[in-house]
Order: sequence, then structure tokens, then C-alpha cells
Amino acid sequence: MATSIRLSRGGSKKRPYYRIVVADARAPRDGKFIERIGSYNPLLAKTDEKRVVLDTERAKYWVANGAQPTDRVARFLDAAGVKERAARNNPNKGVPGEKAKDRAEEKAAKVAEAEEAAKAAAEEAAAAAAAPAPAEEEAPVAEEAAPAEAPAEEAAAEEAAAEEAPAAEASEEQAQG
Repeated sequence: MATSIRLSRGGSKKRPYYRIVVADARAPRDGKFIERIGSYNPLLAKTDEKRVVLDTERAKYWVANGAQPTDRVARFLDAAGVKERAARNNPNKGVPGEKAKDRAEEKAAKVAEAEEAAKAAAEEAAAAAAAPAPAEEEAPVAEEAAPAEAPAEEAAAEEAAAEEAPAAEASEEQAQG
């Protein structure tokens, strides 16, 4: 008969309480067991001595007779000095999954495209502001004393006018034809 040392859940909803039991490996989790060797109350503080209560003599007996503890019970047995447990190491625990990596790459690409577009727009605005326009030569002196925002607004207005001009010409051609 294969025996295991495991937790059997008791308590009410959202108030767990576990019995540490020796049971047949084929028996249900909360079903029939051979012997109760302790208890575990996860609601108590980790420093509380009543959090894990274990009969170490009986635990040693069952381990010696081949009972296999579950991972959680193996931790308790290691803390009590009954059975040594090899420490596990999972170096990939904090590494994001494939989908998360793909999402991060897509987000980085979108951010880079947005930065390039903003940089190109800023360069176009700077080039338009640096080039003297005929309207600026005829402008009165009062507009030259305006803040630095005015050339950028004028450049935007000139770009909008340049975009509208071909559309106006096309509508004039349709009206004539």
C-alpha cells in the first residue's frame, strides 16, 4: 500500500485549517486516513508556534516506513528536522512569457515610431520657421515682437493652405469641365 503524508482540509469557507495526516495515496484528500500526526493553521502568524503542530516521532516512523510527503508537508518536516528537503531553484520564475515579450516588443516599436514622427514634425516646423515666407516680409513690426509660438502657428497655417490649394484647383477644373 502506497502511503503519503499530506494535508487534509478542514475549517469553513475562507477560513482554512489543515490536518497533517498519513493516508493511502488513492484515498480522497479530505477522506479516510490512517493516522493524524499534526495540524497546520495558515491564518496564524508565521512566528506563532501553534501555526504548525507536528508529532515528530510519528512522522519519523512513517517516513522510515516509506510514506511520501507532499511538497508542503516536506517543508514542515524539514523545519522540524525529520527529513531533509533539497532546496529548489527556478531561475526562470521571474522571466516573462512569450506573449508578454511580444507585447513589450510591439509597444516599444509603437513608441519608437511615435518618437520618429514627432521628431520629423518638429524638424519640418523648424525648417518652415527658418525659411522666410513672403507674407512675413510684408508683416508689420508689431508681429515680429510676438512670442516664439507665432512662427509655428504661421507654418501650420501655410501647410494647411498648401494642402487645400490642390483640392481647390481640382474643384475649379471640375466646374469648368
